Amino acid sequence: MGLQNTLKALADPIRREILELLKQGRLSAGEIAERFPVTAASISRHLSVLKDAGLIRDTREGKYIYYDLNASVLEEILLWIAALKGENDNDQGK
Repeated sequence: MGLQNTLKALADPIRREILELLKQGRLSAGEIAERFPVTAASISRHLSVLKDAGLIRDTREGKYIYYDLNASVLEEILLWIAALKGENDNDQGK
């Protein structure tokens, strides 16, 4: 995984929009693809990048693959950004 892969995955607007969709609950690849004006192959590649970055998880059920958000990686990024800004638990009350 790694921070570089995660930030690269977040850099693309379609991938960010996929994450927004998954915030509402799990979706199949087909359900995700029908919401974008790009090919299913393109969405498949975006899903692969998000999965490799650890931002989403997939579950196979029969012939369908469902995707859901992996919020723990996002939490790690937020903690890293907070540390970069110099924030810590003692600064929260200010």
